[in-house]
Amino acid sequence: MDKLKFTELNLSAEILKAVTDMGFEEATPIQSLSIPKMMEGKDIIGQAQTGTGKTAAFGIPILEKISSKVKATQALIMCPTRELAIQVAEELKQLSKYKRGINIVPVYGGQPIVRQMSALSRGAHIVIGTPGRVIDHIERRTIALKDTATVVLDEADEMLDMGFRDDIEKILKSLPEERQTVFFSATMPKEFLALTKRYQVHPENIKVVHEKLTVPLTEQLYCEVRDNQKMDALSRCLDMYDPKLALVFCNTKRKVDEVSSNLQARGYSADAIHGDMNQSQRDRVMAKFRTCRIEILVATDVAARGIDVDDVDAVFNYDIPQDIEAYVHRIGRTGRAGRTGRAFSFVSGRDIYKLRDIQRYTKVNVKRIPIPSMADVENIRISSFMEKIKENIKKNTSEKYISKIESLINDDITSIDVAAALFEMMLHNQGTAQENIETDLYAGGHNERGHDGGSSRRQRGKSFGGGNGGSREHGMTRLFISIGKSKKVRPGDFVGAIAGETGLDGNVVGSIDILDKYSFVEVPTEHVDTVINALNNSNIKGHRVSVEIAQGK
Repeated sequence: MDKLKFTELNLSAEILKAVTDMGFEEATPIQSLSIPKMMEGKDIIGQAQTGTGKTAAFGIPILEKISSKVKATQALIMCPTRELAIQVAEELKQLSKYKRGINIVPVYGGQPIVRQMSALSRGAHIVIGTPGRVIDHIERRTIALKDTATVVLDEADEMLDMGFRDDIEKILKSLPEERQTVFFSATMPKEFLALTKRYQVHPENIKVVHEKLTVPLTEQLYCEVRDNQKMDALSRCLDMYDPKLALVFCNTKRKVDEVSSNLQARGYSADAIHGDMNQSQRDRVMAKFRTCRIEILVATDVAARGIDVDDVDAVFNYDIPQDIEAYVHRIGRTGRAGRTGRAFSFVSGRDIYKLRDIQRYTKVNVKRIPIPSMADVENIRISSFMEKIKENIKKNTSEKYISKIESLINDDITSIDVAAALFEMMLHNQGTAQENIETDLYAGGHNERGHDGGSSRRQRGKSFGGGNGGSREHGMTRLFISIGKSKKVRPGDFVGAIAGETGLDGNVVGSIDILDKYSFVEVPTEHVDTVINALNNSNIKGHRVSVEIAQGK
């Protein structure tokens, strides 16, 4: 079925704003079908797997109908496990953040009941809980259900499998006769169907069938990272695996712009595509991607629909998608036309639960890998360079240099010494080996391939670590920044901060001198005030910095 945009579902401005913040661009099939019917007050039997967006499918209509002025439990949501109850509560809190005064309380076993009683005593418009703990509160009279207008059984088949039937029936019997009853279940066993016949009135049947996952040639991998590590993880994976063309998926348009800018600041050939761009802008970006004039495309799910490129070597889930359908579509962009591909997912915090749902549905083992280390990337660079040396030897085009090398060889210097020295000079021609690896990871590059015959993947607009320069030379102004080597800051950190905070292209940054306690960075004179104002209100490497125009040399 065609998916609806949330703007087509007649939702309040508060819910629409929250939905946008959460990164939802359009409703999933279960949401498109369920939300209108629930808003009409109809009973629902929804058949859908975990990971299809069920929580928002029933949560949004509930939130739209809650009256914050009525201090009573107006909706009850039952879940089979404490983990799901917590997850549902967190998502509903996100969806309701612009609706003032709505109190959502989860109740489940394993948490002191006194704490839950205290939260319930302050008034709970929506209660989310496991059946056993809900009954416990009903019997203690800490939950009153006389004003409950909607009840939802989430993953009803799981609850029945766990032996909760008696508890479920006891709770349903304690609810008002006039109510909306909503059941969501992945399967439809006889026991479940018996419940629907007994406790629902003319229910609407909604069924969503998943698309099949057909990507046998795609290797699926994931890295566990903190949210603030994702950009470093992406950079290192790009350097380590060196895809010819790569797609990076984010859940929000804001994140797409941020990731694209940071990649550009680090010297990658990258661009963005999302729903806020007009069609001609999207067409221009897509044309560049198809012809390999850009190598990395950062996109939202909606904007990526028109992408039909067979040469994509890797897909990166910078954000884990909101539903399994999106995951299937994303990784289906690689491993096409008989080619192999890789799909990487960056998993942060509770994303691990989403990944487990994905694995359960797709029946594919997504292999965990560590974030590539700087040593890993260095080894890849060396191996790549050695292969090029072998190719050059086979071409036999180096004869004119042999006599020059022979003139260096004597009792103290061997041909191996000369080769090793040249090797090191080629790989580490700027500073020590370790410093240059770090600079490459954050601001330079190792990939010599390029699509113009000689350019590397990471191309710097200006050389990092140049001379001192004057205060305002060549239209550039030198800034003093109060952070240096002692805080392990790198050139790419300055470029990323300037690009991220100001929106300027990272290529405009000039020379960067990093001393022990402070640093000097050149920026175009016309942007000096913008950069100073932005960085004076920001952190670099987790440290608050002060910035001013450098005095003298």
